[in-house]
Amino acid sequence: MRAEPLVEVQNINMTFHSPEGEVSALKNLSLDIYPGEFISIVGPSGCGKSTLLNILAGLFAPTAGQILVHKKKLLGPTSKVGYMPQSDQLFEWRTIWKNILLGLEVQNKVTEETKSYAQKLLNSYGLSEFKNLYPSQLSGGMRQRVALIRTLAINPEILLLDEAFSALDYQTRLVVADEVKQIIVKEKKTAMLVTHDISEAISMADRIVVLTKRPGSVKKIYTISLTCSDKTPMKCREAPEFSDYFYSIWKELDVHV
Repeated sequence: MRAEPLVEVQNINMTFHSPEGEVSALKNLSLDIYPGEFISIVGPSGCGKSTLLNILAGLFAPTAGQILVHKKKLLGPTSKVGYMPQSDQLFEWRTIWKNILLGLEVQNKVTEETKSYAQKLLNSYGLSEFKNLYPSQLSGGMRQRVALIRTLAINPEILLLDEAFSALDYQTRLVVADEVKQIIVKEKKTAMLVTHDISEAISMADRIVVLTKRPGSVKKIYTISLTCSDKTPMKCREAPEFSDYFYSIWKELDVHV
């Protein structure tokens, strides 16, 4: 029997007001997310993917509908949800260690126990020797790992990644995606990734949610099952089923070259 959903998105609608009038970003969007699941969200540009993440992070209140986390209505930002935006947003004047502690400082949760957990993350993921350096002294991939560890340091149950690798060059993006997926699995987190990259979505996800054009709603959900002994995103791209998923999702997005 399948576990109860960790997150329930129930009939979400989101309307923004602009000088030109009302803009409907999301319409009647519903989705269940299960513990330990990795979900990828894809859809046409402007369909409301990032808006959905902002609602899940508690940063926006939906115009209608609700989000339930552990059956309780989400009313605003919560430590249960960690949000990793497109840029790493590291403060250049703070050391790596001070950057990692930032989320804990904001939540007033800097204790010996939380610092010990943050140090354990640094040790586990090969960044301990860089803790006293500054962001400008790190590569793009290492900066992204620091941003992930900063998010994990608050020990959220759910990770939201909004185009988290888009600022990286292609080769680094592949390597960092592999690292991030392995870290998320090892830390037993539930994750949702918004991406424009269909290959990235397939290689990382258990399920892919395809959204319609704006206003975004769920068009189709794919359960991803790939034949590969090594479940890293890089190796998953070599699976025989990979291209079938790619072209099927490509058609769902109605992409015209």
